[in-house]
Amino acid sequence: MKNVVYWLMGEKAGRTIVGTWNWLWGIPVESGGKVAVSVAEESLQSMQESVQKLAQAVAMQVGAYERAKKKYEEKAQELRKYEQQAALAQKSGNEDAARLAMTRAIQVEQLLPQLEGQVQQAEKFVTASKDKLNRERLKLEQYKTDMQNMKDLAEINSALESIAKVNNEFDIGSARSSFESAKSAVEGRHLRSNAMAELSENPNEKLAADLEQMTIDDEVSRRLQMLEGTTPKELAE
Repeated sequence: MKNVVYWLMGEKAGRTIVGTWNWLWGIPVESGGKVAVSVAEESLQSMQESVQKLAQAVAMQVGAYERAKKKYEEKAQELRKYEQQAALAQKSGNEDAARLAMTRAIQVEQLLPQLEGQVQQAEKFVTASKDKLNRERLKLEQYKTDMQNMKDLAEINSALESIAKVNNEFDIGSARSSFESAKSAVEGRHLRSNAMAELSENPNEKLAADLEQMTIDDEVSRRLQMLEGTTPKELAE
């Protein structure tokens, strides 16, 4: 299944999909290996794209808020202008113009609370969106740091695995242990052989053999002494 996904999506995207599936099904991503780092990089890239889209959306909200705020301010100025026109027209005795200006002022005045409410609501939305954007940007920077730490840790893991592999391939300690075991076995067998030899020997036979050997030694010594007391002439006769 994994090979099919790699073939359809490409190796880079396929690793991310397979890693996500493994996580969803409770199968751990390769512990500290290249696959885990690749999945993390893909996830970080997705987070960066999401933050960029959020920033664009916030910018659009800010633009809409600024336009609403500007419209409200224009209407407020328009209200003051109509009120001034009504006052000037009344002062000059133009009752019709004064009434028309005041009518327009009242219409704008009735509209302003609605516009003000929309501006305030838009301001709340923009403030909340900016706060969220700042939080997401902060998280993204933290994830970037974690990503670098993860890469460093993966390199350390790889180095440790290489060291362990070398130690396993050239396990002198194991050979030394085998040698010591063989040595102990040979020495133990030698001791057992000597013990068996001593146990297999008859004490009485050994005593008789020792006595016989002593008798022979005494006889040899006696005859040698006799030879010392005999002259060469006597030996010739």
